Amino acid sequence: MRLDKFLSQYTDHSRSLVQQAIKSGRVLVDGVTAKKGDQKIAGHEIITLDGTHIEAFQTRYLMLHKPLGYVCANSDSEHPVVVDLIRLPRWQELQIVGRLDLDTTGLVLLTDDGQWNHRITSPRSECPKTYRVTTANPITSETAALFAAGVQLHGEKMPTRPAQLELISSHEARLQIHEGKYHQVKRMFAAAGNLVVGLHRESIGDIQLDPALAPGEYRALTADEIKSVVP
Repeated sequence: MRLDKFLSQYTDHSRSLVQQAIKSGRVLVDGVTAKKGDQKIAGHEIITLDGTHIEAFQTRYLMLHKPLGYVCANSDSEHPVVVDLIRLPRWQELQIVGRLDLDTTGLVLLTDDGQWNHRITSPRSECPKTYRVTTANPITSETAALFAAGVQLHGEKMPTRPAQLELISSHEARLQIHEGKYHQVKRMFAAAGNLVVGLHRESIGDIQLDPALAPGEYRALTADEIKSVVP
């Protein structure tokens, strides 16, 4: 990477301010005053600006327990947004991986690794998402077979992919889907003549919501959780 690009990326300085700093001798690379902005760096050098060591930011992977009433967006004029809950530098650069509705709780992933995000959210990946669903009416025995066969939702050209429904009680079930159509879980139950009154996402792929996280809390993913999202 070019020296000036590195400094503009990992400091608050614009490219022009970086160039001025280099010209005035305020940038050192391994203790030697840098002369040109296009100097190539490999990433292992010790780079200082005005005596401050500048390090590359590490890519971040987070899980958040989304509470009710928050929007999965970086900004919203009417409701609080999930990134408001993140107390980290450069929080505005985080991408939301797999959005949830305002009235849905549970697992949300955030990262600044765009490729990792795409591997989860791309329709081609068919990444499974598991939800705990509470309904207004009893869940009939026919619902599991309907979901396994695929449901034709209003306004969609193709039926949903086969989904797995596990009954927990008369009004509760665990549903695993492999896509992410708009309001999909609610629309699937509506097609079965039922109404979803509670929806909570438990997992995305092999990543399970940490039971130790209270609503609104977050933590970094473990190395194994990050690696579970295979290319």
